[in-house]
Parts: sequence; C-alpha cells; structure tokens
Amino acid sequence: MPIDTPMPTTSFNAGAVSARRSHARYTIMALLAVGTMINYLDRAVLGIAAPSLAKDLVLSATMMGLVFSAFSWTYAFAQVPGGILLDRLGTKLTYFWSVTTWSLCIALHAATTGLGTLLGVRLGLGICEAPCFPTNSRVVGTWFPQRERARATSIYTVGEYVGLAFLAPILYWIVATFGWRMLFVVVGVAGLVFALVWWQKYREPKESRANQAELEYIESGGGLVSSPKRGADFSWQSVRKLMAYRQMWGACLGQFGGNSTLVFFLTWFPTYLVTTRHMGWLKLGFFAALPFIAASIGVLFGGWLSDTLLKRTGSANVARKLPVVVGLLLASSIIAANYVNSDAAVIAVLSLAFFAQGMAALGWTVISDIAPSNMMGLTGGIFNLAANLAGIITPLVIGVIIGQTGSFFWALGYIAVVALIGALSYIFILGDVRRLVITTAPD
Repeated sequence: MPIDTPMPTTSFNAGAVSARRSHARYTIMALLAVGTMINYLDRAVLGIAAPSLAKDLVLSATMMGLVFSAFSWTYAFAQVPGGILLDRLGTKLTYFWSVTTWSLCIALHAATTGLGTLLGVRLGLGICEAPCFPTNSRVVGTWFPQRERARATSIYTVGEYVGLAFLAPILYWIVATFGWRMLFVVVGVAGLVFALVWWQKYREPKESRANQAELEYIESGGGLVSSPKRGADFSWQSVRKLMAYRQMWGACLGQFGGNSTLVFFLTWFPTYLVTTRHMGWLKLGFFAALPFIAASIGVLFGGWLSDTLLKRTGSANVARKLPVVVGLLLASSIIAANYVNSDAAVIAVLSLAFFAQGMAALGWTVISDIAPSNMMGLTGGIFNLAANLAGIITPLVIGVIIGQTGSFFWALGYIAVVALIGALSYIFILGDVRRLVITTAPD
C-alpha cells in the first residue's frame, strides 16, 4: 500500500467553498478519546480503592492479585468473540452495547460483600469491555489516512492515562471522604452518560457530515471510507491464516511487554505507594498522578514522532517500530526504583518508565496498518487477546511475589524483563509493517 500518497490537487482547485475539506474525523477522534478514558478509569479504579477495599473485605495480597487478574481472564478470552461481534454488528451498535454493560458492571462493584462477588463483577467487566479496542482500531482504520493514524491512536490512547492523571486527586478524595463504594457508583454513572452521547454522535464516514473532499482525503491515504461489509463469517481457517504472518506474532509479543508495565500501574501501583513508600491519602493522590501525567505526554510524543518519521522517511517500518522499541527499552528502567530512597526519586523513576510505556503504546496503530480490510475486528480481537494476557499474568505474578517475599523488589524486576522481551519482538520478529491481504472462501 502506498504511504503518504499526496492528495490529487484537482480535488481542491475548483475554488468553491464546498471543496474545502471538512474535519468530521476530529469529532470521531474526540469520541474515542473520551470513551477510552472512561474505559480505563473503570478498570483502574479498583487499584485506587484496593487499600481500603482489601481491609474492609479482609483480602490478602495473594487474593488481591487474583482479583486484579480476574478482569483480564474474561477480557482476554472474549477478544475474539468481541471481534466477531464487531464484524457482524458494526461499530456503532457494538460500542454502545459495550459501554452500557461495562458501566453497569462497574457500578455493581459498590454492592460487593466478599471475594466471590468481587470476582463476579470483575469477570463481567472483562466480558463487557472486550469489544472496545478492536472497535477503536476499526474506527481509526476507517476514518483516518495512514499518515494520521499514529497521531489519532495516540490521542485516543492518552485517555488510558489522562483520566487517572488529572482525576486522581478527586478520586482519592472520594475514597477518603465517602468510602470506596461511592467511587464505583460515580464512574459507572459517567459511563452510562457517555454511552448515550456515543449513540447520538457516531456515524460511519459516508453517513456523517464529512464532505466529499474529506472523504477523498481519507480514502486516498488508505482509509476505509467504504466500510467492510457486516456479517463476515468466522472460521478457524481465518485465524490460522492470520497467525501465519510474523507481523501478528511480533505485534502481540510487543504489546504484551508494554501492557505489563501498564497493568502494574493500573493495579499494584497505589498499593506499592501505601505499603512500601508509606504515603498517606493526600500525598498519595498527588504523587500517584505524576506517572500518569508523564505517560500521557509519552503517548502524544510517540504518536507525533511516528507520524513525523512516516512523513520524512516514507517508511512505515521506521515510523512504527522505532518509537515502540525505544519506549520499551526505556520502560525497563523501572527496576531502578529499587535502588533509590526518597519519595521524589522513586516517583521520578516510575514517571520515566511510564512515559516510555506511553511512548511505546503504538501497537494499535500497527494493527490498523496491517489488519486485512475484511478481518479488522477479528485481527484486533486476536491482538488484544494476546496483549491482555499481561493483564492475567502480571497481577498474579506480582501478588505471589509479594506474598512470598513481602516486597516489591522482584516484582519491579519482572516488569523490566518483559519490557525488554517486547522490544526484542519488535526488532527481530515483527517484519514489514504493511496491510495483509487474506482472501476468505467457504469451507
């Protein structure tokens, strides 16, 4: 597929005002950013509530590792069904259903009374959130030319961090003032409101207010203005064909490495600050926000760098791989937190590592670039299945390490090692970043 193909000038030289390109895709980008922010806020607030919740429900570190991991059990293994649902029902309905049901699940966290009910709502949350990121990837591949995809992905991905970055003091205040149960009610209601906004605002390109000039601009850059047909049949043959490509293996392993760092910050990080650094609630609210702010900057920087490299070099391999490799290598610096003493130094190290993880968060851009146009949902589902195995493994490993050693020392070492593995997969396995062409035929 040609990269950064210039737009034919004849489309814009007619002189009519109507020929000036509209910017409907920016509204879509904003919807994805808000949806992703709420998505990650909902899965991460358990980490904020954890110190109080664990005390009230009498849960040990090993039990909390199990609870943190439970979300990803169903989230990971519902990825392929979620991708199939997306290919059958389309973007608008799938995302609306997902946001509505996951918001109800997060609100139900407030009614939990013990380990069993807590595990139940975490499992439900994982199922309901499963279609979110395959849908995001499909929207980016549909609405944005290749030259803008890294930036679009970085802008919606920053939602993973910005909610906790700037809302952390308020969220910790809610816990300190009203208790951890109210926290789940507040974020659940916010999600239900957004579901209604999504239903009212989202449209496919040809059904939107985008004018012909914008549609031509998107399509000339490889955007799928004519959206893939709904109702594509699933077959294991399609899965086998996808997994025969090294691009899928490299992207999946790389995302596993990056997600392991992210999962640590979404789950065990607040507990680390309370138990190892002995921070109170007010200090915790301030210090906990800083790494998330750094990660937000890292995401935007990584997206800008990737699209800039694509424009200057014309090489998707350089543009997509370099920010991820550098980010993952730098994320492994998290292990240095074991060797500094002051709170300020610890937060500085963790902020650098999380900035780097944010910079590396371009995996979904790669998927938008390589997914076959007739299998975008399935490709995204397989990718997110592999990537979110980190959400299953990392909390459990850290919980066991803490339970056995009473320390986070080896836990941070584990995060550093898997980040290095992710970098190596991008260097040696991923191969060329190009759209795969896979034909399907009846079995």
